[in-house]
Amino acid sequence: MDTAATTTSAPPPRAPEIKSPMRGKPRPGDRIFLGLSRGAGITLLVIMAAIAGFLAYRAGIAISKDEANFLTTSEWNPAGESPVFGIAVLAFGTIVSSVIAMVIAVPVAIGIALFISHYAPRKIASPLAYVVDLLAAVPSIIYGLWGALFLVPYLDGLNSWLDEYLGWTYIFEKTGEGVARNLFTVGVLLAIMILPIITNVTREVFLQVPKMHEEAALALGATRWEVIRMSVLPFGRSGIISASMLGLGRALGETMAVAVVLSPSFIISGHLLDPGGGTFAQNIAAKFNEADEFGRDALIASGLVLFVITLLVNGAARAIIARRKEYSGANA
Repeated sequence: MDTAATTTSAPPPRAPEIKSPMRGKPRPGDRIFLGLSRGAGITLLVIMAAIAGFLAYRAGIAISKDEANFLTTSEWNPAGESPVFGIAVLAFGTIVSSVIAMVIAVPVAIGIALFISHYAPRKIASPLAYVVDLLAAVPSIIYGLWGALFLVPYLDGLNSWLDEYLGWTYIFEKTGEGVARNLFTVGVLLAIMILPIITNVTREVFLQVPKMHEEAALALGATRWEVIRMSVLPFGRSGIISASMLGLGRALGETMAVAVVLSPSFIISGHLLDPGGGTFAQNIAAKFNEADEFGRDALIASGLVLFVITLLVNGAARAIIARRKEYSGANA
């Protein structure tokens, strides 16, 4: 009888179980970090709630004494015997100028980010990325002075060209005379200002694309553009949305550059090339010093509307990103 067939081999000795330090009692450093993180989050919520409460309180005082509809009135005269003021012109100008800026800036920023991350040689990509980073650090008042002294005169020719060839679209019809201190010029200036922000964030997202995705597409015979279309853009879609919303937030709240370039007026006009219009931030900056106590409450009321619009924009961005988690890179 074969003893080797009848005897059972002893099981191999079990390796000693190694307890994860994360499952045991939290270390003092972990508790401190948890407390600091939780405290920072709570502090941020308290600050936001305090800002919202202050704006709502002062806005309620002004709106309760307003003799007109705050949302639909175009006039701004809180210092009159019968206070009349509204945000119709300000909301229109803020949204239109920001939309123009996004339409111009987002495609250009994506193109620059793709060029730096996937097309340009390293000797060119690094200096170009550095220049874009420097543009993001330029103060807004510098952009405003450049826009007023350089951009406005040179956009007169573009305005005339748009009026001649695209005036039939109504929005590019120029009905009045004057320099190009209009919402279209403001939109172009805002596009230049938010371009570095969108480019930097989008470039960093594109650089995080897993190389295996790109190499797999190349192994299947894809061209460089097909690699970008099938691998890079789907992976970075949520990052592009985040970068765009970040740029939109700056465009909505930009103050000094708009105040220097725009020739304000409380008239709603669909002709983007006609001088006039206004934005929330520009109106607050222009009228705050000369306003009395009630006038400042009225300006704070308009600031509350801008605050709400900003929250809605960021909330919409978060909702869009949450619906596209498959493109966020979390499962890469």
